[in-house]
Formats: sequence, C-alpha cells, structure tokens
Amino acid sequence: MTPDQILLFAIMGGVLALLLWGRWRYDLVAFGALVLAVMLGVVDTKHAFDGFGHPAVIIIALVLVVSKGLERAGVVEMITRKLVDSARPLWQHILLMGGVGAVLSAFMNNVAALAMLMPVDMQAAARARRPAALTLMPLSFATILGGMTTLIGTPTNIVIAQFREQALGAPYLMFDFSPVGVPVALVGLLFIAVIGWRLIPQRKAGENRGAVAPENFIMELVVPADSPAVGRTLGALKKDAREADVWLLSVVRRGERVRARNDLEIRANDTLVIEGTPEGLEQFAATLKLNVSRSRKHARLLADAMNMLEAVVPREARIVNRSADDMRLLARHGVVLVGIARKGRTIRQRVRKERIRPGDILLLMGPDNVLEATARWLGALPLKTKPRGVPQRQKAWLAIVLFAAAIIASALQLVYLPVALGAVVVAFALFNIMPLSRIYDAIEWPVIVLLGSLIPIGAALERSGGTDIIAQGILWLTQGLSPVMVLALIMVVTMTLSDVLNNVATVLVAAPVAVAVANSLGVNPDTLLMGVAVAASCAFLTPIGHKNNTIIMGPGGYAFSDYWRLGLPLELIVLAVSIPMILLVWPL
Repeated sequence: MTPDQILLFAIMGGVLALLLWGRWRYDLVAFGALVLAVMLGVVDTKHAFDGFGHPAVIIIALVLVVSKGLERAGVVEMITRKLVDSARPLWQHILLMGGVGAVLSAFMNNVAALAMLMPVDMQAAARARRPAALTLMPLSFATILGGMTTLIGTPTNIVIAQFREQALGAPYLMFDFSPVGVPVALVGLLFIAVIGWRLIPQRKAGENRGAVAPENFIMELVVPADSPAVGRTLGALKKDAREADVWLLSVVRRGERVRARNDLEIRANDTLVIEGTPEGLEQFAATLKLNVSRSRKHARLLADAMNMLEAVVPREARIVNRSADDMRLLARHGVVLVGIARKGRTIRQRVRKERIRPGDILLLMGPDNVLEATARWLGALPLKTKPRGVPQRQKAWLAIVLFAAAIIASALQLVYLPVALGAVVVAFALFNIMPLSRIYDAIEWPVIVLLGSLIPIGAALERSGGTDIIAQGILWLTQGLSPVMVLALIMVVTMTLSDVLNNVATVLVAAPVAVAVANSLGVNPDTLLMGVAVAASCAFLTPIGHKNNTIIMGPGGYAFSDYWRLGLPLELIVLAVSIPMILLVWPL
C-alpha cells in the first residue's frame, strides 16, 4: 500500500472506531477527521469542503425543511385523525399505523414521519390501556422500511444515487428504488403486524421509563357557525372528547355557564370549557373546527404561523394575581392565553379572566417571533427551549399540492430534484407554511456536517485505490463463490455496520467497495449498489443504528437488548425478499 492509502485507511478506521465508541458526537469526529486529512495532505486543500456543496447534502437539507413544512401544515394529522381507532385489534392498529408511517416515510424524512406519528400512537395506546412498547417499535421499523422505497425517503438512498452519478455517469431517479423497496416494505410490515409484535418483551405501561406525564390545561374553545359541533348534543361530543383524551367540563352561553346536561344542544358562538393535554386539546379543536378566541385580531393572526409555549409562573411574575384581560395580552402582543394548568385547584372563572397564581402553568399561543418575549414580559419561565408549532390546517392541501408537483416534475425529469425541492421550500416560505425563522431550525446540522466532512475523505480513498484494496480482500474471501453469494455477503456486512454506525457513514464506505467488487467480477454494479442501499437502511438490531430506534427507546421503555428480538428475524426476512427482487430488477 502507498503512504496515502495507509493514512486514509487509518483515518477511516479511526472514524469508525470513534463512531462506534460514541464518546464524541459524530459530526465532531467527522469534521476532525477531515481537518486531519487536509493537514496530512491526503485530501487536497482545494477540495476540502467540496462535500458541503455536494448534491446529496443539499437534497438532505431540503428534504428536512420540506418535511417540517408538511408537519406544520397538519398534513399527517389530517391523514391519521380519522384512521386511528383504539378499539381495533392490535395487529390491525400496527398494520394501519405502520402503513401510514411507511407511505409518509417514502416521501419525507423518516425521522420526521416517526416524530409526527409517535404522539398519535401513544395516545391510542393510552386509550386502549395497553403498553406503548407493543406499538412504538413496530412503528419505528415501519418508517425505516418505508424510507427505502424512494430516493428521498432516507439519506442513504440519496447518497447512493449521487455516488452512482459519479461512478457510472447517471444518478438513480426518484422511483428506481421502488421495485425492490416496496415488496421488502410490504412483506416486512405484514410480518411485524401479524407476528413480529409478539416478540417484543411484554411490560406494563408503568414501566415506560422515558414517559413523562404531561400537564392538563383548562381551555376555552369557541364554536363557530360552520363547526360540526353545531346542532349536536353535549353527550354526542363526548365521543370526540374521548378520542382526543380530553374532558368536557362545561358550556358558556352569552357569558353565563349553562348546566352541562348530555342532552344540551350546542349552538353557534357557545364556548366549550375542556381539560386535557396541549396535544389533546389541539386535536379536539381541529376535529370540530373550534376557535381559541372570538377576537378578529386573533383570527387574522391564525392566517400566519402560530406556536404554543408552556411557561410556569414564579411568585414574582408580573401576571401574578392578574388575568390575561387585565394584562391586555392580545391587544398588546397578539398572544392569547389559551389554557391554564393548576394542580390540585379548581379554576372557576373564564380562562382569560382567571387571576393567575404562583405555580400555574400557562399555555400561550401566538406568532413565533413574539411568543417567548411575551412570556418573559409576563415574568413567566418557558418550560421548553422552543415553542411547539400549531398546525396551519387551512394550508394543508396547498402544502400537499406544492410537494406533489415537485415530486412529479422530478420523477418526469422535468426539473433537477434539488431545484424542485428548493422551489417547494421557497413556496413554503412565501405562503408562510414554513416561517423563515424556522427554516434553518428544521435542518439537522450534525448530519450535514457528518456527510459534508466524510465525502472528501471517501473520494480521496477511492482516488488513491483504497476501495480497490478492500474489494480485492472481499473477492479473496469469497473466491469460488457465485456473485449471488458475494451480494449476500456485502449486504450482511453492510447491515452489521449499519446496526452500530451511522447509516450515511456506512454507505460512504460500502458503496465504492460494491462498485469495485462488481467491476472485478464483471457484473452489473447496480446489483451490488442496490444491495448496499437496502442493507444500509436496515438497522433493526440496536437502538443506536438508526435515529428512529433511539427516539422510541425512552417512551417505549425499551432495553438495549429488546431490539434484536424483533430486529433479527426482520433483517433475515429483508435479505430473503430483497436478494431475489434485486436479481430480478437489476440482474447480474
């Protein structure tokens, strides 16, 4: 080996070892490796930062922004609101939620898809009085499976597609992954729903170590004339309330409380007083198209991006012993006090007229750019570093149309994919679906730094002939075996690496090796590249192999050793289904 090859292998080996160790964050490890490679002269200074302008990096960043925009537009909630029924048998619930998660993951970042569906799944588990652990792992695995079906479903496919352009002259297109990915996802989802969930260790709901009981707020919601609640009885509304896990406390009509009888008919301009978590209250309001305020000013504000913020009231706060009306909160700041959480005490006044006490938790709704400043003006302390976005449901169909147009234009090769996604981001900003202040927050910068740092090192390793050395080693180990066995071995090795390393880092190592092996065997490089794409997405054995698995670990109360029980048979099924499909669609 040449000195450059030795140094590059040492750097890549060090990166993989440090990523596996996990002591330092992966973006710091990758960027440090890039700096070291430049200082040692194995990466040309002129090309040190080429990775940050690589199309794969741009696409991943844009997909994250578009995913967040679809979330803020309430697209996922619109899809799932009528589908989730806690009375369904467990396997049907898993199949339905997993199917929705897989479809969404095909067209948006699979981490974002899980983040949006996880609260819905946990609410369904709570209503059905079953452990969330039985459904969260299946949901996570389903979103991972769905991500492998299209170009933008997972970062690994984006990296593979762009690598193919460099190696073979043309990238993979939007649905080139579908003929293999869709059958794998369907079979995997069926296995999870019918058999796989039974392999998850049974734990009581109270053992969900990461779950934290949310605060319940008292909220008032106004019934507009076009609400589905108009003409229905209070008793009939209680079914919707149970679905959202909230409680109907009373009705206010013409400023006076009305006795809450089940046969009481709801009229336009009535005010419903309800109790529940912010998520449940927001879901109930969306289902019945209820408003949080009668104010025309607030109605205008709702056309813009709104957020909710929880803030606790200390003893010295300005709002103590005063109400939201006393503070003229809406008139001065454009912010509405939509709920109050007060443990162990009863709130007898209207929410906006209730005098605030020390220890109360306020639920504030308003524009993102003034919400935290208003909380500080009140003297309240925000409980979270960032406000929670309120879905802009009136813009859901607009967001869907814009995104679908970009996907279709890209699939028909009318517009270059990064340009199409960039146009969607610009449109989301212009229509205020995605506020400018939140666009950069939506990008997961550590992943961008990881990818941008490792691309130049991987390119240098390939140029130096390092990947050919690895390929020759694989050929030596598989000497005398058929190309099909070589494909299976590469997939198993890639799966194993992906279970313990970042899957983007795994692809950057495995893809050049796959092409080198294919060239040495004289077979179709696409066959092995597709094998790497499928295998790199299948990180089911550990909670560290994929971010979705890490996200569910706390809320599901999972132990490290729980994942392989469902993950190992699922990975074997993926191999059994994907290898024949790859050989059929991308023959050797």
